[in-house]
Amino acid sequence: MAKRKVVIIGAAGRDFHNFNMFFRGNKDYSVVAFTQAGSQNLGEVGMPKRTYPKELAGKGYPNGVPIYSESRLADIIKKFKIDVAVMAYSDLSHLEVMHKASITNAAGADFWMMGTASTMLESRKPVISVCAVRTGAGKSPTSRAVIETLHKIRPGLRIVAIRHPMPYGDLAKQAVQRFASMEDMKKANCTIEEMEEYEPHIEHGTIVYAGVDYEKILRAAEKEADIILWDGGNNDLPFIRPDLHIVLADALRPGHEVSYYPGEANFRMADVIIINKVSEARPEDVALIERNAKIANPGAKLIKADLKVTVENGAALRGKRVLVVEDGPTLTHGGMNTGAGTVVALSSGAYTVNPREHAVGSIKKIYEEYPNLGAILPAMGYSRAQLTELEETINAAHCDLVIIGTPVDLRKVIHINKPAVRVTYDLKDFTKPGLEDILREFLRKGGR
Repeated sequence: MAKRKVVIIGAAGRDFHNFNMFFRGNKDYSVVAFTQAGSQNLGEVGMPKRTYPKELAGKGYPNGVPIYSESRLADIIKKFKIDVAVMAYSDLSHLEVMHKASITNAAGADFWMMGTASTMLESRKPVISVCAVRTGAGKSPTSRAVIETLHKIRPGLRIVAIRHPMPYGDLAKQAVQRFASMEDMKKANCTIEEMEEYEPHIEHGTIVYAGVDYEKILRAAEKEADIILWDGGNNDLPFIRPDLHIVLADALRPGHEVSYYPGEANFRMADVIIINKVSEARPEDVALIERNAKIANPGAKLIKADLKVTVENGAALRGKRVLVVEDGPTLTHGGMNTGAGTVVALSSGAYTVNPREHAVGSIKKIYEEYPNLGAILPAMGYSRAQLTELEETINAAHCDLVIIGTPVDLRKVIHINKPAVRVTYDLKDFTKPGLEDILREFLRKGGR
């Protein structure tokens, strides 16, 4: 019987993991191509077509697997007589997913969404996962809060974070990456998106693993960990089966917990649902998420929480003209039009300036693609060229101060020609029993 031909629809992450877990070495299937969405995931505009390298693809793929733009999906299905198209990326509305299914079906192929049984790794160590229903719900501060609380309960506990993939460079070299210092990130030429996720962990003394081949990543991490923390990306499902699955819902985006893929699956799987940003939200929106949780996942523990925002050195902002730089993915595919920096600016009586007129290159194109951004600058830095464009945009703006609302300290990677302050945020839950009580019980039971 001939092998079924497959195309994997992805964005440089989940797509490679699904290939490694299910299709690599599978005698029944041949992966003909990957497609990837968005120039931000392919580096600079005009970057040559990439290939999933033969070193990672394994036997049967002597030339690796070619990667094409998703815009060519229908043509690829017809040209290569594809039997199955596999949906393998995250933070899409249910409507968007079905549009992709319709394009696939109309071109003649089956449409798959792979579940947890065929894509989750099993760990020899206890695993806590932190995921969300949407990008920008507060995963990063929650991950840090989990680690800090575990250390408070049991000092000396070795916790290693494994981060959702963001491999936009040389995939073979990025198969297994370990970050324990800022120097490690420099050596790996990390993008801003990577630094946003790794730097806060490193600053708190936590080792971070990431890369492409998560079987190898997990086994390496297990050698130096008592507990594995899966630090999720976007609203994707964990790559490693969790013993405690914590999921963030965003009180500022009510209803998204049951209308986005695969965020709804996370919501239904969760052991703990944290409704975040409660104080900023309307009570009726918080109540809607609570009702949805009781219907979709009545056994989950519910926690209400906020993000406590701190301005570096208590800087005075009132009356100043400020340029706000926020986390890029939260504003773009996350669909938000505010972030921690904006909240601080508005609550402190500062005046925000609009950087649009000074935007250059790919930064200017981001504003065209995402009109919801308003007077906020997304911290985009998927290549050295884009970092330079970000720097030029910031330095051309007429303002008294730059507010850095992204998790990475931009002053370490670009030159900012005006005063700048960093805004940080931490999770504060106010439900009893809360996160600390849940983690104490988790440790008491041996983490299983």
